Order: sequence, then structure tokens, then C-alpha cells
Amino acid sequence: MEEYIENGLITSAYSVIPAASFTGMENVTGTKEYEWVESNPKTVIATKLISRLMDDITTREEFESYTKGVEVLKQEVIHMLMQSTEKLADKIEFINLLCRLGVSYNFENEIEEQLNDIFIVLPDLLSKNDYDLYTLAILFQVLRQYGYKMPCDVFNKFKDSDGGFNKTISSDVKGLLSLYEATFLSVHGEDILDEALAFTRQHLETLAAQSSPRLAKRDESRNETLLKFAKLDYNRLQFFYKQELALLSSWWKDINLAEKLPYIRDRIVEVYLWAVAAHFEPEYTLARLMITKYTKMLSVVDDTYDAYGTIDELRRFTDAFQRCNADAIDEVPEYMKVIYKGLLNLFDETESAGNEEMSSRTSYAKEKFKEVARGYFVEAKWFNEGYVPSMEEYIENGLITSTYSVIPAASFIGMENVMGTKEYEWVENNPKTVIACKLICRLMDDITTREDERKRGHCASSVECYMKEHGVSEMEAIAEIQRMCANAWKDMNEECMKPTAVPRVLLKYYVNLARVIDFVYKYMDSYTYCSSLKEDVYSLFLGPLPM
Repeated sequence: MEEYIENGLITSAYSVIPAASFTGMENVTGTKEYEWVESNPKTVIATKLISRLMDDITTREEFESYTKGVEVLKQEVIHMLMQSTEKLADKIEFINLLCRLGVSYNFENEIEEQLNDIFIVLPDLLSKNDYDLYTLAILFQVLRQYGYKMPCDVFNKFKDSDGGFNKTISSDVKGLLSLYEATFLSVHGEDILDEALAFTRQHLETLAAQSSPRLAKRDESRNETLLKFAKLDYNRLQFFYKQELALLSSWWKDINLAEKLPYIRDRIVEVYLWAVAAHFEPEYTLARLMITKYTKMLSVVDDTYDAYGTIDELRRFTDAFQRCNADAIDEVPEYMKVIYKGLLNLFDETESAGNEEMSSRTSYAKEKFKEVARGYFVEAKWFNEGYVPSMEEYIENGLITSTYSVIPAASFIGMENVMGTKEYEWVENNPKTVIACKLICRLMDDITTREDERKRGHCASSVECYMKEHGVSEMEAIAEIQRMCANAWKDMNEECMKPTAVPRVLLKYYVNLARVIDFVYKYMDSYTYCSSLKEDVYSLFLGPLPM
């Protein structure tokens, strides 16, 4: 409580707000008055305390209200999900709604039970051949999302005698949209889904260009109970996020790296958004905190290697960091000492928690961080020497500098119920999912940031490496790299099919990490130019949904 209050007097904001007021109180506040405020008299402390504690009480009551509402409605939703119905379309659409509203995590066991029953009788259901495109595409999408190997040839019924998709479905907006989404769950060798992707893109673009009212028409099949449940659950999660973000903001302010190192990108909120995208469920608080702290420190180190340190300074830092102890700190330049101390403190935070398992998990994350530092230095040497590596050489190092070894390692600290010896061994064996996730991160980042990184003085990206090796234009190189990303997604989809080598939650985590990259880097570098994320930050962390 003492520790909380000490920080809570600061986060009450009742130091900043009075300071702002004093700007317009020139006839009241002079040197004497400022000194009085700074001495923290009873009145000042009491005001801060009242602000902090009353806010805590009110928001706690609000949280408890959300939680109670969620628990009550949860039983109703379970009843709706489990009730027997002969209409497969209704059941599968309801499950799809749970997924789209982001609440399916509350009903994983019930959904699995329903889908397992559906999958068992699927051959008989499909033999009737009487399902429309929308229903079939939703069924395909939901089953594949949960790892069931539904065959893609079910869509053959919508093809004509020439082997192409029948033009009669080109005006079926709901069906086209559902088929389009289903195609992103394809695996290697499923040409029909590649054809479907091209077909749906063509006709959806045509409909959009015509501003078709059918494309914009609102879905009237609203389920008010489910909608209310989703809003309550969203607001409940937002409460968690605000509490976690307050802790992380305080941590970032305390280590004060943004002021000490003005060249770094000051992005604590954006990094936390990354963590939430990877693990949004309430039980992963520790994982989110660890992801954010490790990713923020990765960003600091990345900016130092990319945009500030000389090759000699970076060599000294890389060598000293491999020892990763306080004795080596004098071997690095003065400005780098604050980075080194920040990293050591981060490792100590969990390593010295008195828990052997926690210490082991932290040691694993530390080793992955050392590996990234070595990878960053390789890139720095390439740039310093003007060397453009082959694609194979670039990718080998790029899978490391993607940082998608460190970030999962940080997550694993807070995934004690998921990660055991078997799971760590799976990760270390670099299965398709892990490699694909790293590859998507590295290549999509390269495509979007290549111009800025040229200006900042970065080594050749995969785009330049491919252009030089194959003698092609930049546009052709980008097209090939995008094809590599598409194939990586197919690898991930393939490994998510049952039976899986590790728990589905771990596979889903890697899928989510790849999705984060698609969100942050698809059109621009939204991490560096973070104003593009402003609305997302507000809706996720500040704006509760109206009930």
C-alpha cells in the first residue's frame, strides 16, 4: 500500500494540473508559493490522495459492475450456443459472431464441442449439396480457424464447366465477402482458394467502385443479448488495459530513457498496443507487461544500432552485452550505460523473483536478447562496409533481427500454464510456424520502411538484396517478397491444423504476432509514424463502449 500510494500521488495527475493552473495565476504564485507546493504540505498531499483513492473506488465499482454483467450474460450466451437446432447455418453463424465480436475466448470448450459434432457429420451434411455460398464459406472459415481440415473442394459446386467460378455468384455480396475471408486460411496446394481470392477481389472491387448499396447494407440479424455481452466484456477488458498501461507508463517514466536518449522513438503506448494484439485475454497480464518492457528496450537498442552508434561503439556494446553483468558496464560509451543498466534491471526484475522457473524463463529471454544484439551488429557491419548480402544470407540474419525470438521469450514469462519443456523444445526446433512468423515480420517491415531506413543509414533490406541478386526492378522484388509472405501464411495455416504439435493457444499466439505486423506495417510504418494509430489507441484504452 505504501509503495502504491507513493506512486499514486504522482499518477493522480494532481501535480500536473496545478502546474498548468499556475501558468495563469501570475498574481498569486510566486517563488514562495512554488516552494510551498514543492515542500508537499498536508493540503497538497491530501488533494492528491483524495483524487487517487476516489478514482480507485469508483473505477473498481465500475469494473465489478462489468464483471457481474458479463458473468450473468455469459450463461445466456452458452445456452444459445449449446441449444439443439437442426439448422447448421444458424449454429455456425452464431459461432462466427462470437469470433468476430472478440468474445469466443470465453466459450472455447463449448465451441470445440459444437464444432467437433459438426465435423463428425460433415460428410453427410455436404453430400446434400444444398448450401449457399455464404453458409459454406462461413462453415469453412470457422472450422479451419479451429484447426479442422475441411476440404476446399466443397467450393467446386460454384464453378462452371470451364473450370472458373460461376458468374452467377458475382452479385452475392455476403457470399463473396465470406469466400474472400475464407481464402486466407488456405494451405499449400489449394489452387481453388487462390482462384477464389482473385475472383472475389475482382468482383468486390467492382461492387465497391459502383458504391453498391448491397455492399454497404447493414446486417439486420442483430442479437441484442450477444451484443450487450460483447460490450460489457470489451469494457471489462479495457479496465485491465488501463491499469496495465498506467504501470507501464510509470515504469517508462522512471527509467527516463526518452529524456536521456533523445534519438530514440518514445512509443510506450504503441508498444503496449502490440502486446494487447498478441495477448488480449485478461489472464495474460504478466505476458503483456513483459512483452511491452522487452519490446520497448528492443526498440531502444534497435534505434541505437540503426541511427546513432558508431561501428566502434556498437562493437563494444555488443561484446559487453554478451557478458550481461554490471562488471562490463564500463566497457561501453557513457550514453550506452543507461541502456545497459536498463537491460540489466529488466532481467533482474523477474530473474531474482525467488522462483526457479521464473529465473529459467528470464534467462532464456536474456539469451534471445543477446542473439538479437549480435544480429543488429551484423547489419551495422554490412552498412559500414557497403556490403549487400545474398537473400539467403540476409534472411538467415533477418529472422533474428525480426525480434520475434525475444518477444515470444518475454511472453513465455507470463505463460506459465502453457509453456513447458515440450513447448520450449518445439520453439527451439524452429518449426514452420515460428519461421513463418519471423519471416513475415522481417519482410513486411522491410517493404514498408525501406525508404526511411536508407535515409537513416541502414543496411540493404531484403528488397535491395533481391534486386541485386536477381537483377530485377524494385517493383518485381517487392512482388516476390509479398509472395514469400503469402507462402509463410500458408505454412502457419498448415501447422494450425489438427492434430497440433503443441497447444493451440501457443500456435494462436504466433498467428497473432504475425497479424500485428500486418496491422502495423501493411500500408505504412505505423510504429515510427504513430499518429496513424491514434484512433485505435483511443478506442482500445480510453473510450468505453456505450451500453
